[in-house]
Amino acid sequence: MSKHEAARTQLEQQLARLLERVGQIEGDLRQTHDRDWQERAIELENDEVLKGLDDMTLGEVRRIRGALGRIANGTYGACSTCGRTISPERLAAIPSALTCLVCSSERQQRNS
Repeated sequence: MSKHEAARTQLEQQLARLLERVGQIEGDLRQTHDRDWQERAIELENDEVLKGLDDMTLGEVRRIRGALGRIANGTYGACSTCGRTISPERLAAIPSALTCLVCSSERQQRNS
């Protein structure tokens, strides 16, 4: 069993759940709208919320697929900025983390 087998399993399970959610959201977005203009306005508002959720979910899908790729190529757990090891605690909390806590904090400070 590889060093990151548990993380890979967790990421694959999370990916499956997210892809199922994306399918549900996209199915909801394809539904036809009511003819009543008031009801249609509410449905269009709901569609905007669903599109936002879909975008966020697809972003997480990309991050998880990236993490699975890093597991496959042996770079999982290495900070993409400085190359240092990402702490096991950070990976446990955010399995798709690309950066160590120091680099993540520095990036957040720059963006503030």
